[in-house]
Amino acid sequence: MVDLVPLFVAIPLAAAFLCLLLKRFGDRVCGAITLLGILAVLGLSLTAIAVGTDAVNMAGGYGVTMRDGRPFVAGIAIVLDGLARLFLLVVAVVGTAVVVYGFRYLERSTGRALYHVLLNLVFAGMTGAVLAGDVFNLFVFVEIASIASYALVAFGTGDREVEASFKYLLLGSIASLAILIGIAVLYAAGGFLNMADIAVAVREGRLGGAALLGASALFLFGFGLKAAMMPFHAWLPDAHPSAPAPISAVLSGLLIKTTGIYALVRVFFTILGPDPRVQTLLLVLGCVSMGAGVLLALGQDDLKRLLAYHSVSQMGFVLVGLGTGSALGVTAALFHAANHALFKSALFLSSGSLERMTGTRNLSEMGGLARRAPWTAAGTIGAALSISGIPPFNGFWSKLLILIALFSAGLPWAGTIAALTALLTLASFVKVQRKALFGALPERLAHVRDVPASMHVPVLVLSALCLLTFVLWPLGLGDVVQGAAATAQSADGQPPAIDSYLRLVLGRP
Repeated sequence: MVDLVPLFVAIPLAAAFLCLLLKRFGDRVCGAITLLGILAVLGLSLTAIAVGTDAVNMAGGYGVTMRDGRPFVAGIAIVLDGLARLFLLVVAVVGTAVVVYGFRYLERSTGRALYHVLLNLVFAGMTGAVLAGDVFNLFVFVEIASIASYALVAFGTGDREVEASFKYLLLGSIASLAILIGIAVLYAAGGFLNMADIAVAVREGRLGGAALLGASALFLFGFGLKAAMMPFHAWLPDAHPSAPAPISAVLSGLLIKTTGIYALVRVFFTILGPDPRVQTLLLVLGCVSMGAGVLLALGQDDLKRLLAYHSVSQMGFVLVGLGTGSALGVTAALFHAANHALFKSALFLSSGSLERMTGTRNLSEMGGLARRAPWTAAGTIGAALSISGIPPFNGFWSKLLILIALFSAGLPWAGTIAALTALLTLASFVKVQRKALFGALPERLAHVRDVPASMHVPVLVLSALCLLTFVLWPLGLGDVVQGAAATAQSADGQPPAIDSYLRLVLGRP
């Protein structure tokens, strides 16, 4: 498996290059290349889970030896561990659904070849960020994904799209600058960028407290903005309505996880180790994101803006789970992040289908569509039940675990906010279903037809995965999630997985 690890990044990069090279042969060729590429990544992800062992690939080998005889890594470390396996699987599953959905959704758009180029670059950036073994290359891959996503938000080239893309670019650049300065602070204090080296230096007290505090603040701001955490969320409600539905699914389902949540977990748990101050901030900001996000969503008539604010709210659940600092809380948070990728991607793809049928995103102008579009309605209802926390859908299990973790950690105030947020989320999606799918069918929509199978099948598959989580959990999904949590944090709350990470990256006994 070691020799195959770079393929997670190389395949989407090669697909992007081939799409650019072969765009003269038509959009279908580029679409086929993109689909084959993401299916290959899916196959690699499943292989990595089946193999189960951690792996590392070094671009520069192990050619340098330190004075005390220990091997020193020379080159770029690409690390495959439990945390990486979970997020790679999420990227591959949702990415496959997004690619298939986009074939018919974008059939009336121009520049589809460039769309595939940019989409492959987003995939390459996300997989590279998940596999990066040093903080600078984590930053580089995050930037690859971010820059490509800026262009995809503006894909429609209209005034609103360009304005939203510019806002996203501006705020994203501020976040990137904060992350880069944080990396510079760590490098100035310790003289290295390798995640394992930084983790050891932190554990042994060789990095100054001021440097750690400054870097932590910068990382929390930078990656928090990437994760759309309040109060750093302002780019998300504009970017989602402007972007095509497949890109909205990527932004909410994948990008805020890999460049935001994953990076926060990797930095504040695996590298710097748990810090009570950071955990308290995550709890407070998570509660603010949960509560304010769902309240803002309740007042929206634009379906995509409503879903965008729910992304902010649902990331709040993940943050409070991480903020508990407990093994159960971290496991529940990572589980909910994976669940959110499934049901929120399904909801954004459904919103694209509903908009295509009705010509509007306003819920007040829809109604009765379940009779005219039963397949789209089924997928939408399944995803809505999941985000609302209705059993036996996956959203119920992860939210329940987060609530148990909060009350077990002696945080009843946070648990109460989470429970109220869950109830308001249910109320919000009752409104969505009542206005869009049920009730009276407007006369102007009397002759609408359901979207093609290539658009509703990906939504149905994602919704089915949400429903079958309780079946998939004992068949291997539970091992993947718990393996990710074990990498992020050990059960006793000590700096997690550092010893195994050192053996993996540095080859130390």
